[in-house]
Amino acid sequence: MTAEAVEEVRTLYQAHLALGAIRPASEASATEWRRYYLRSTRVYAEVAEIDRGHHHEAMYWADRERRMAELIERTGVHDGPGRTVKIK
Repeated sequence: MTAEAVEEVRTLYQAHLALGAIRPASEASATEWRRYYLRSTRVYAEVAEIDRGHHHEAMYWADRERRMAELIERTGVHDGPGRTVKIK
């Protein structure tokens, strides 16, 4: 699945598959992870309006991904797979 396919999803399940397919490598930079989380936020928020049967779950995922992007922006650290730490 290509990155373009993310813009064509209509269900929460399809969003999970598409975003999983473009997930950065574990050693990717915090900047790349932040970009991924921001994109995921948008995708899940849009899917919440289309896949009404999964509205609340999709909104949960949108909020989770937004918080992850904000954490990286605030700290410069990706705390997860491929975690990076700023050296002062």
